[in-house]
Order: sequence, then structure tokens, then C-alpha cells
Amino acid sequence: MSYQIRIASDQIKQDMPHTEASIDQALISVSSLMATLVQARVDTGVPAATGQVAVRRLAKAQMALVEASSDVLRVHGELQKVGREFAGMDVHETCPAVQARWCPPICILSPPERTKVDWNV
Repeated sequence: MSYQIRIASDQIKQDMPHTEASIDQALISVSSLMATLVQARVDTGVPAATGQVAVRRLAKAQMALVEASSDVLRVHGELQKVGREFAGMDVHETCPAVQARWCPPICILSPPERTKVDWNV
């Protein structure tokens, strides 16, 4: 295997878990925001239709992240094939665990406290 292929392979092995974990973290953030929006609507007693446009747009963003995650996983699979062909990866070689290797700064923060929103303040 050439030196350039080895460098590229090593960089991809670092970037792929980072990319997968970043999308997962974004999905967690969007899901948390969705829960906060709906809980705020319930806690304040406003009509169910209040903020529905925002909820629908956020759900659309959430699905876009799910699709992005699926596409990145497909890319990962394709790159494994390329790695076997050009970088000498063993057919039985597995990828390292993602979360154990890299954790974005946001995941070390504790989740926000869920409190009722008081709009009468």
C-alpha cells in the first residue's frame, strides 16, 4: 500500500466516527428541542395548534438528520469496500467503537432541567 493511501485511510478512519457521532448528537439536540416545545405547549395550557408550524418544521429537520445518518452509514459501508480493495483492510476487520473514541463537547454537559414554563411572570 502506498504512503498516500495509508495517510488517506488513517484520516478517513478518524473522520468517519466523528461524522457519525456529530449527526447523532444533532439528532439528540433536535429531539430534545422537540420535547421541550411540546412540553411547553402542554405546561402552558395553550391550544394544541399553537406552535404547530414550528413543531412540523422541527420534525422535518429531525427526519433530515435521520436520512443524513442513513446516508453516512451507507458511505461508511462503501468506504469499507474501498479499504479492502485499495488499503489492504482485512475482510474481518471491524471499525472501532464510535462513542468510546470521540465525544463532542456537548455530550459532556448534563441535560437541561425540565421545568414548567411560567408565561405569567
